[in-house]
Amino acid sequence: MDSEPHGMSSEPHSQHSELNLEEGHIKDDLPLLTSSSSSTSKPTITDDKPGPSSSTPEPDIEELEKQCAAYARHDMYGTMGRAKLPWTQKVLLGIAIITLFPLRVVSATLVVVLYYLICRACTLCLAPNQEHEDEQDDYSHMGGWRRRIIYWFGRVLSRALLFVFGFYWIKETYRDPDMDNKFNDELEVNHESNEIERPGAIISNHVSHLDILYHMSSSFPSFVAKKSVSKLPLVGLISKCLGCVYVQRESKSSDFKGVSGVVNDRINESLRDKSAPLMMLFPEGTTTNGDYILPFKTGAFLSKAPVLPVILRYPYEKFSPAWDTISGVRHVILLLCQFVNYITVLRLPLYYPSQEEKDDPKLYAENVRRLMAREGNLIMTDIGLAEKRVYHAAIHGLFAQR
Repeated sequence: MDSEPHGMSSEPHSQHSELNLEEGHIKDDLPLLTSSSSSTSKPTITDDKPGPSSSTPEPDIEELEKQCAAYARHDMYGTMGRAKLPWTQKVLLGIAIITLFPLRVVSATLVVVLYYLICRACTLCLAPNQEHEDEQDDYSHMGGWRRRIIYWFGRVLSRALLFVFGFYWIKETYRDPDMDNKFNDELEVNHESNEIERPGAIISNHVSHLDILYHMSSSFPSFVAKKSVSKLPLVGLISKCLGCVYVQRESKSSDFKGVSGVVNDRINESLRDKSAPLMMLFPEGTTTNGDYILPFKTGAFLSKAPVLPVILRYPYEKFSPAWDTISGVRHVILLLCQFVNYITVLRLPLYYPSQEEKDDPKLYAENVRRLMAREGNLIMTDIGLAEKRVYHAAIHGLFAQR
């Protein structure tokens, strides 16, 4: 075991290779990965499923992890959190489950209930925003004393919840705006940067559900979430007070403008009204193991407004807080049984797009991604959510056969 948390001083693994909304809904008949000659290329997906008499060998876990390195776990608990543990770690884990786990569950529940009651009090006699039927249902328009209470208590209690989860210290680094003339040749900077002081959106890599708690404690922005989140007990009302933009997979409303349209409106509103919540977006669209950065979706860059890149890392000794290949219940249990958890944050300067980037959102998104990869020491990969779903289905199938 290393004497210091993984990722604190070591380089990421040398292989190159939206919180996932549907990871738990993978069908058993999804095609498996086929072997690839190079770990830098995308996994090959075939639609031909081998019959009962097929002699084609199924890829083992090591081969799958090479092909989908961005989603592979490298902590003590291994793939799906089911690795064999030494007896000393089993004893420590057993003690933590009996003592630390229930204490943290009770404390976290009290924090969430307290904030729910604050949100309930602040939304009394206030109708939610329902501009478009079947589209949004939130309190993003909330202002005045209600907004101030929601904002400040939200930040404080989010940090308290991180503390309960073992994140006692958060190391934050603010990069000097004059840090890198070295990027000026590759990423043209618009020198009219004094025109807008506030970012149109905060852009972050996505590693864990804990990312949301950190950003709530830091800037309390609005997020993109599934529509079903708005109906959850306790969390539903809190997400509405955050002003979350809900993903509606199918809408029969003729004036439904889609997530990108709503996000664009919110970004423009936050630039006009300083009291409006900022938008916080994970342009990768799903989580990684923290060492990689996936291709960016362009929704966050359509408004042509400047963005604030933020890079999150979770150094670890035994259990990685990254949410990949592991069930939600197992992840929460192992996280709460680890006495100390770590998070490091790197905030880059506000990124102002050039005219060329404003005219081409894909170029804008890719340049921001390249900057975050360099500054955060992240490995760029071309695989995405589709490969992740196949990878998860494959390893679930391999473990089921054991």
